[in-house]
Amino acid sequence: MNRPGMAGLMLADRVLGQIVAIPAAVLVAAEIIILFAGIVARGVFGQPLIWSDELASILFLWLAMLGAVVAMQRGDHMRMTALVARLPLAGQRFCDALAVAAGLVFLVLILPPATRWASGEIDITTPALEISNAWRAAAFPVGAALMAVFSILRLATRTTWFHALLALIVVVGLASALWVMGPTLKGLGNLNLLIFFVGIVAACVFSGVPIVFSFGLATFGYLALTTRTPVTVLVGRMDEGMSHLILLAVPLFVFLGLLIEMTGMARAMVRFLAALLGHVRGGLSYVLIGAMYLVSGISGAKAADMAAVAPALFPEMKARGAKPGDLAALLAATGAQTETIPPSIVLITIGSVTGVSISALFTGGLLPGLVLAIGLLFVVSRRYRTDDLSAVKRASLGEIARTFVVALPALALPFVIRLAVVKGVATATEVSTIGIVYSFVVGGLVYRTFDWRRLGPVLVDTASLSGAILIIIGAASGMAWGLTQSGFSRTLAEAMTHLPGGGAGFMAVSIVAFIVLGSVLEGIPAIVLFGPLLFPIARTVGLNEVHYAMVIVLSMGLGLFAPPFGVGFYAACAIGKVDPAEAIRPIWAYLLALVGGLIVVAAVPWISTGFL
Repeated sequence: MNRPGMAGLMLADRVLGQIVAIPAAVLVAAEIIILFAGIVARGVFGQPLIWSDELASILFLWLAMLGAVVAMQRGDHMRMTALVARLPLAGQRFCDALAVAAGLVFLVLILPPATRWASGEIDITTPALEISNAWRAAAFPVGAALMAVFSILRLATRTTWFHALLALIVVVGLASALWVMGPTLKGLGNLNLLIFFVGIVAACVFSGVPIVFSFGLATFGYLALTTRTPVTVLVGRMDEGMSHLILLAVPLFVFLGLLIEMTGMARAMVRFLAALLGHVRGGLSYVLIGAMYLVSGISGAKAADMAAVAPALFPEMKARGAKPGDLAALLAATGAQTETIPPSIVLITIGSVTGVSISALFTGGLLPGLVLAIGLLFVVSRRYRTDDLSAVKRASLGEIARTFVVALPALALPFVIRLAVVKGVATATEVSTIGIVYSFVVGGLVYRTFDWRRLGPVLVDTASLSGAILIIIGAASGMAWGLTQSGFSRTLAEAMTHLPGGGAGFMAVSIVAFIVLGSVLEGIPAIVLFGPLLFPIARTVGLNEVHYAMVIVLSMGLGLFAPPFGVGFYAACAIGKVDPAEAIRPIWAYLLALVGGLIVVAAVPWISTGFL
């Protein structure tokens, strides 16, 4: 693809990417400083900063949109590629071009209503800062325009002209055909729900179109072609869904997860566990399970968890004879097992979209993860019962004690975070900043591995991952609103309320549904889309909301990390540098143990609610 002008376009892509990445990174740092300053002002000086939440909210939308732009430039938006990867090389290249072209068409369509929506905010004044709300709202059209620019650059530099042109023709042609069919579609009534929210979404997702644009195109088409609702409403609903202040915990905990890896805190915890259990058959596998449980309690981000633990353990495990495929399989299984460990981003999302107390979700999430861990420990004990450990030296009590002392500041972090929430020092949104400051201090003074040169890239990585997550939440919120307005939610509620078996039947259907949804849509979009619809039904049939939340989160984790569709499985293989084909066979025993643990959690509500 060495076309004329290619070098100039690639240079423009890199330069513009840096220009956007810098303010995105600055915004992450600014949010941390603002929220921590609010905690200090309120807790130390007794003078709350009345403007801090408002400023944090204004900057948050900019962070979400610029983060989404960085994700676009990097190609980091979440998409399902399991089917695309099985196509011939030419088919894969066309689907890659199709994914970008579909996103570009959505961005071009949404830009005019986004601009009108932002213009309508000019006369609205914020209560504390007393500035026009347009300063905040402008983030949406600016972000959409920049994503469109990067989509064009991506088509020009990373695909052939043939594939780019063919993809644009296909997407524009289908959109035009639907527009021509508009009058006919209006007469189809609720059949349009199947056409747009099942047919179009499925076609887009399975062809590799990023999830955010799959949702966006379906919802935009449904509103524009089958209803009289102005499409500016979609922009407002996306803004409402993605910029809820509770969700500010997402970038902050993502940053915290990357920070504990950078400061060496994760390595210290792993070394202690390895010294404690390294001499036992399958001992390092037990360490992997325990380390993921502990690290998940700090970071809340599964990719960060796996990236922090695997490099510290896998080399020694391979040296002891463990097969790479089995290691990746266990890593994926522990990712599913720890989905409920606070401060899970999925739990924060559930709290934001359903109104369930996040503190209650954090309290209820500890034991379900432990129950699933016990199942994994059983499989490990059976799988490694014949290991020859004659060459493995058992750590002395002195060595265990030394590694414990070194790891103690890192091991204390989950308890510091938990204590801050319980004692009312900080909210679930703010508490991550306490963990961040603690990690800065411990990393700099205790472990002395803090590399300031890595701070900028970590901030940019945080913005990119957060933007990709938050814009999906926005798009899923818009789709959920469209489904609600159509009357679908009432029909669904009526059908599921009268399922055979009452609450047990509803729970069983929910488990199967969220395993499937977790493998196709991933956890967060599935929760945002269906959480507001299903949680009221759970209350109606007598289920405790925290218990129900734990069951569906674990179900989604199973789907997310199960082959052949679960993207978490492929992420675990990529982190472990293992061919997915090597990990598919050994993962089934772990998944069976997770299913058994899930059934126990679903059947015994006390596991989720006993400490509330």
